[in-house]
Amino acid sequence: MIDEERGALTRRALPGDAAWEEALRPRTLDEMVGQDRVRENLAVFIQAAKQRGEPLDHLLLHGPPGLGKTSLGGIVAHEMGAVLRSTSGPAIERAGDLAALLSNLEAGDVLFIDEIHRLPPIVEEILYPAMEDFQLDILIGQGPGARSMRLDLPRFTLIGATTRAGLLTSPLRDRFGWSARLEYYPEQDLERILARSARVLRVEIEAPALAEIARRSRGTPRVGNRLLRRVRDFAAVEEGQGAAVTRQRARSALERLDVDAEGFDRLDRQVLGALLDKFEGGPVGLETLAAAVGEDKGTLEDVVEPYLIHQGFLARTPRGRVATRRAREHFGLPLEVDPTGLQRKLL
Repeated sequence: MIDEERGALTRRALPGDAAWEEALRPRTLDEMVGQDRVRENLAVFIQAAKQRGEPLDHLLLHGPPGLGKTSLGGIVAHEMGAVLRSTSGPAIERAGDLAALLSNLEAGDVLFIDEIHRLPPIVEEILYPAMEDFQLDILIGQGPGARSMRLDLPRFTLIGATTRAGLLTSPLRDRFGWSARLEYYPEQDLERILARSARVLRVEIEAPALAEIARRSRGTPRVGNRLLRRVRDFAAVEEGQGAAVTRQRARSALERLDVDAEGFDRLDRQVLGALLDKFEGGPVGLETLAAAVGEDKGTLEDVVEPYLIHQGFLARTPRGRVATRRAREHFGLPLEVDPTGLQRKLL
């Protein structure tokens, strides 16, 4: 889905995407492509838990948006033969919301909490004994007559997902049995993912077209699947329903979507362009940069910057954000020259 206000291909999940994202998600560890180390370790932990006849230890998944944290939550539940119950940190506003959720769990259930770093502190405190001792502390009444009641909970598995692991408090982070970081996908893995998605969507697409989409997918399956659907739409309208997607058709569609060869959309180019043009490559503070492009600083920090940093176009320094030599080369800009005639050394 295209965000028309920003002119960007958003990396976050959108309400209208739920149905097709669910259809494209892998159901088992064998179906999942990429994240090999995470999958291999998780397979061992799941098998060991089954052998003991116990639920899996609590699991924390972190990394940029769109890399498969939600999919892994569903895979864990499926592999454990458990019921998956999903919610998000912002949806749990009061302690009573969490208490109701926990008290309705059955033995072995998997509770998936997306954006777990956004849990209110009072809710998080209730989660500590639930995770560690499988007990729920409930406060009955108010004032001097209030009393605490402790309820036993069935053993369950909590899977927390976050794009900002650094915002988790130490007490919460320490209660997870294992923490796994999901990394950006290499192009060959994205091609395999897109090939599977094309089969599910019944899109006839040539291998070079898959490679073209994978190259511009920002190392992110969610972005790749969205691009695949949009490329399919262009091919269907311009060439007729059922027309095979060739590399040239894919490239033409992606250019119309403002997605360049590096996978940068309009917002990425605005950020790098502002940094290079308005601030001479930096350093510049995040708030100033966000104001310059008219975007929320949280969006820049969580969604835009991770991939630019990963690809070597942007650097975070103690003094602010800095455009790298590669960013200048991408835009065809010469290296700046200082008054002595020497080239400024960019990162």
